[in-house]
Amino acid sequence: MTKLFARFVKEESGATAIEYGLIAALIAVAIMVGAGALGDALDTKFNTIATKVSGS
Repeated sequence: MTKLFARFVKEESGATAIEYGLIAALIAVAIMVGAGALGDALDTKFNTIATKVSGS
């Protein structure tokens, strides 16, 4: 029984998988925030261009 418990304590693959999952989630959030900011900037730029074109 103690060997089984010692092996369980040494096993780190579950912790590593959780760490990789957290890193992937943080990267996904960063991409979503960046894409949202880029989309807002593009929307503003296209609206400015559309206003100038329609005003001419």
